[in-house]
Amino acid sequence: MKISENWRHLCIDMQRIFAEETPWQVPWMGRVLPQVIEVARHHSERTVFTRFIPPRSAQTAVGAWSDYYRKWWMMTGEHLPPEMLELVPELQSFAPPARIIDKMVYSPWLEGLLAQELARDQVRTLVVSGGETDVCVLSTILGAIDLGFRIVVLSDAVCSGTDETHDAAIDLLAKRFSVQLDLVETEAFLSAQG
Repeated sequence: MKISENWRHLCIDMQRIFAEETPWQVPWMGRVLPQVIEVARHHSERTVFTRFIPPRSAQTAVGAWSDYYRKWWMMTGEHLPPEMLELVPELQSFAPPARIIDKMVYSPWLEGLLAQELARDQVRTLVVSGGETDVCVLSTILGAIDLGFRIVVLSDAVCSGTDETHDAAIDLLAKRFSVQLDLVETEAFLSAQG
């Protein structure tokens, strides 16, 4: 599947906080990491990494996020070592030229900076990898569809904390958004880009 020249690889939240032993660990992030590395290695100048950044404390979170972080207090900035927010070590060398965009919610679209950058570069297609399929990846994809982007989901380069919700999210994307989205394996995507 050859796509237009104006595309970006949007890699969602491949961070130590999710890869290592924390309450938010995504156990099979390591299984998709080789595919993410391959795309970032071949197209680092087209890659944008997002990072999920928790607030300093539950009290500084907005609205229902305050309740969320009362439950997950140990994942706030006052308890979590700052290095846990970094990309996994295997991806750090790609930025720069890859870009890093920080976000404090599931979606990278709310602050508008990413959308502005992509519009400036006349990007039409987003190739999505990362985690979690049923949370931040899904939120990213739905926001991107609303903004009019064509989406390519690298089906073997997205992961979640549970197989059941990952499978449900992939099924939802395939069945309900097939006009705006393609599910493609990483090798097939890279081969087509030549």
